[in-house]
Amino acid sequence: MLIFAAVLAACSQKVANTVPHEVKAATVATPQTNVTGKVLETVNAGGYTYLQVATASGDVWAAVQETKIEKGAVVSIAPQMVAENFESKTLNRKFDRLVMGALVSDATSTAAPHMSSAMAPPDGGAKVDKAEGGLTIAEAWASKNQLKDKPVVIRGKVVKFLPAIMGKNWLHLRDGSGEQDITVTTTDVAKIGDVVTARGTLHLDKDFGAGYVYPVIIEDARVGQ
Repeated sequence: MLIFAAVLAACSQKVANTVPHEVKAATVATPQTNVTGKVLETVNAGGYTYLQVATASGDVWAAVQETKIEKGAVVSIAPQMVAENFESKTLNRKFDRLVMGALVSDATSTAAPHMSSAMAPPDGGAKVDKAEGGLTIAEAWASKNQLKDKPVVIRGKVVKFLPAIMGKNWLHLRDGSGEQDITVTTTDVAKIGDVVTARGTLHLDKDFGAGYVYPVIIEDARVGQ
């Protein structure tokens, strides 16, 4: 998946079309330290904030979920993946290198979070009732062999949102039915903490290269409230 590091892990079509999903790139492994420094420039587009950060090792362009960041502010971004030659048609701009990640509250922190827990809110495992006619996440895992390549409906809380990877957005959902979450690919968008219903096709053992295999994943889903 562009080569990303660790296991990756919503809402009308009009909104989906604003997502910067055009990635004509190769991807390198996730950096081990946060991108920390003073903000030199920011621009908001398609639900994301692109910002140029002056770090100790040079200027870095990064993208996070849209938020208000003042020029001159000191920020720290926990990286989740890095795309080379990232082209955004929304901005009509190409970045030689773009770090995609999440803002962290402590600008002095340098530990990049593991992808399985990054961005998950404290109540990420709270109980979420399953959708009518749908499955819990635990049921989907338990019946994965019978559900292979079949349409499924799953409702859960978004505990991770990773935008613009291989032309899709990546969600991790949790519903409190078990310890596992489930990964969903979609062109829709959602915010961390949203409770959403995903309708897509369940696939097994999807291999995206570099040793990253998803035992269970829901692909090409429509995601809504």
